Amino acid sequence: MNIKQRIDADLKTAMLNGDKTLVTTLRTLKSVILYAEVAAGSREHGLSDEDIVSLLQKEAKKRQESADLFSQGGNQEKSDAELSEIRVINNYLPAQIDDAELQALISAAIDEIQDTSPQAMGKIISKVKENVNGGADGGRIALAVKERLANS
Repeated sequence: MNIKQRIDADLKTAMLNGDKTLVTTLRTLKSVILYAEVAAGSREHGLSDEDIVSLLQKEAKKRQESADLFSQGGNQEKSDAELSEIRVINNYLPAQIDDAELQALISAAIDEIQDTSPQAMGKIISKVKENVNGGADGGRIALAVKERLANS
């Protein structure tokens, strides 16, 4: 079962159980996926799981930013609501790799590219993203590569 099908099945279950928060979050995710399918002209075929993972990561990041802003503004209730939506989204994302695995992927990318100059940072990040399969956020990868190149 692909991610889109899981979201559909979980939405039906949430509706039957009367879980309003889950229903709202899943409907939003379905809407985001549908919008991306239409924009890409792939409504009939749908998006690949990799594309959906990318969309879900962006949605989780938006909610984290909102939660941070609500928290800074003193509205903890709305911040908590955003964080609960992140937990729902994380159910559909691949497990995050640990720092040791990320460092190993960075080392492999550096060995392949044979360049540790700051100008090679983009190439290294791109290569790591290819191999991580959604297991790490782009910001996390960029930060790890930047630190690694600074220490080289």
